[in-house]
Amino acid sequence: MATFLYRLGRLAFRRRWCVTLLWVAVLVAVGFGAAKAPAAPEATNSMPGIESQKAFDLMEERFPGTEADGATARIVFVAPDGQKITAVDHRRAIDTLVERAVGGPQVASAVNPFQGKVEAEAVSKDATTAYATVTYKVAADDLTDAAKYRLESAIEQARDTGLTVEVGGTALETQPSAGGSAEAIGVAIAALVLLITFGSLAAAGLPLLTAILGVGVSMASIMALASAFGLSSTTGTLATMLGLACGIDYAVFIVSRYREERAKGHAPQEAAGLAAGTAGSAVVFAGLTVVIALAGLSVVGIPMLTKMGLAAAGAVVVGVLIALTLVPAVLGFWPNAVLSRRSRRSGRIKEGGENNGGSRWARFVLRRPVPVLIASVVGLGALAIPVMDLQLGMPGAEAKPTSTTERRAYDDLAQGFGPGFNGPLTVVVDARNAENPKTAVRTIEERIGATDGIVSVSPARFNSAGDTAVFSAIPSTAPTSERTQDLVKSIRADRPAAEASTGAEFEVTGTTALNIDVAQKTQDALIPYLILVVGLAILLLMVVFRSVLVPVKAAVGFLLSVLAALGSVVAVFQWGWGAGLLGVETTGPIMSMMPIFLVGIVFGLAMDYEVFLVARMREAYVHGDSPGQAIRTGFRYSARVVVAAALIMMAVFSGFIGAGESMIKMIGFGLAIAVLFDAFVVRMALVPAVLALLGKAAWWMPSWLDRILPRVDVEGEALSHRVAIPQTPQATKDETEDTRPEFTSV
Repeated sequence: MATFLYRLGRLAFRRRWCVTLLWVAVLVAVGFGAAKAPAAPEATNSMPGIESQKAFDLMEERFPGTEADGATARIVFVAPDGQKITAVDHRRAIDTLVERAVGGPQVASAVNPFQGKVEAEAVSKDATTAYATVTYKVAADDLTDAAKYRLESAIEQARDTGLTVEVGGTALETQPSAGGSAEAIGVAIAALVLLITFGSLAAAGLPLLTAILGVGVSMASIMALASAFGLSSTTGTLATMLGLACGIDYAVFIVSRYREERAKGHAPQEAAGLAAGTAGSAVVFAGLTVVIALAGLSVVGIPMLTKMGLAAAGAVVVGVLIALTLVPAVLGFWPNAVLSRRSRRSGRIKEGGENNGGSRWARFVLRRPVPVLIASVVGLGALAIPVMDLQLGMPGAEAKPTSTTERRAYDDLAQGFGPGFNGPLTVVVDARNAENPKTAVRTIEERIGATDGIVSVSPARFNSAGDTAVFSAIPSTAPTSERTQDLVKSIRADRPAAEASTGAEFEVTGTTALNIDVAQKTQDALIPYLILVVGLAILLLMVVFRSVLVPVKAAVGFLLSVLAALGSVVAVFQWGWGAGLLGVETTGPIMSMMPIFLVGIVFGLAMDYEVFLVARMREAYVHGDSPGQAIRTGFRYSARVVVAAALIMMAVFSGFIGAGESMIKMIGFGLAIAVLFDAFVVRMALVPAVLALLGKAAWWMPSWLDRILPRVDVEGEALSHRVAIPQTPQATKDETEDTRPEFTSV
């Protein structure tokens, strides 16, 4: 592989115009395809294999045409202190608002809280709170500005009468911010880190430029294929994040190795080939570990997550191809521009000094491997303790900032109607096999209504055939409460007895039950997912490092860092430790997808750092260094670049902490803290400490396993049989374009 990539790097350097124009043509082609492709379908929340989804499917089958996909607005009215919402003036203001809403564009219906039988449900028992529901003919994204303005103006008019009016639902829902200015600051910090690391604007800008091009190709491809493969507009979110992250990392490693080879006296073209043959080999295998982690998301069994994982894997593949071809091609245009300013001025190129920070840190760890190892394991273990109390769920309006009207509407409804009002359970009864469907439904309704924890049950609504019914059950506890989860389990546990006595079957669904089922599904899939990706990665790393203990050590270190990161997320977002510092106003369950996302993304980045750091140690060991010297060599040349890559990722991910949405804060914090633990504690401390204690045993592999595993030249051992005649670092233009450097045999 090293020889092939060496030739590829030289070819890209020599044929730089062709390579660059080829990638531009690819971008234009996929961009044209994206522009001409049909619009991406709406994101679906289908969750096959869970009871809530089965109940939704049954409702769609037995109640055709009754489920509206249109936007809704639940308008909550609260009377001033000491007054009743049923007062004449307040009723008149509410009637006026509903009348104005009914006459608005795209409105399907509007329900007045004082309309007939509705009043018993839509007005609180203490008569201080009421709500009206407006339903639209189109989805929230398709609402016109005129429709929104009509509703907003009606609400403002009602507020002018002295009522407190807040709006929930999807019609006027505020879109979550992805970080805003804070995210831009994160990108700026990433650029600054690159500039400090390389001491050159060109070296700092090249990884950013090529990574952005790669993301452009990936996103345009996703848009072009969206209609054919059912990819929604949200599918590319993970692809954008990882495409940018990995694209920057891979380009950084190639550029760094190019500068190192230039420092050894190689001509620019030769340096580009050697960088592609050595660092490029590590890029290939690092990319493969990321692809394994992302493709492994399919084991969860959630179609949306599978599509996101495969799309992101494609983006990583594009990033690898660009790093191996476009980066050497761009180096060909400006071979000296990526060198540091000091090197260009002095005419002396120096890279990876004997006594740099990486070397000093490696010597420190080699002198004290046991204390460093114990401190790393104990520290990460302590941070992982909160994972034992991990509660998964899907935060809703209660997790929004109190500055949003959705959150205030949620709180007003909870105060007026009880905490469980915001999360009703929907019960679907299939009475097709019952002797008397109505009697069977009534019995099940009474049985569930008598369950401890149920406040009220609505009258059942039958379909036209009279064999299926739907009713709502209001819990006494909040949707995210553990008691609500226990309540759903209790109702389902009582199902066999109820079905035996009535002959009818029922299932529990609704947003609350759906969130509980999804949380359970992802929790059940987490261990198989870990076994799959870690197992495949260990096999891959065995091929790369020709070692048994190094891959196992890498996997154990990753598990420690990801558990510590999850523990930190639980401590902040569930327990509330330091939540105020991050602007988290409400604590609660951890987002169901968070552990899977954290494992998948961080595993890929962790293996990146592992491959780039340890591959350089392996390279030094293969070329004759002692185990201890190989560790120092790896840190001398790779530590600074790995640290820079980790700081870049932390800066980008930390930008999401500035978002207004609690879930986005959670993702940003979790990813940033995980990269911190893995890069600086595991890879920089635990890894060298373990390798120092193992010595030569770290690179041991049974002879029978060595024969079975395929051999790939990741360290560039084949290239060591060629020694290029050193060129002066200040190669002329003719030397830069030399296509056939001389070699002598070792």
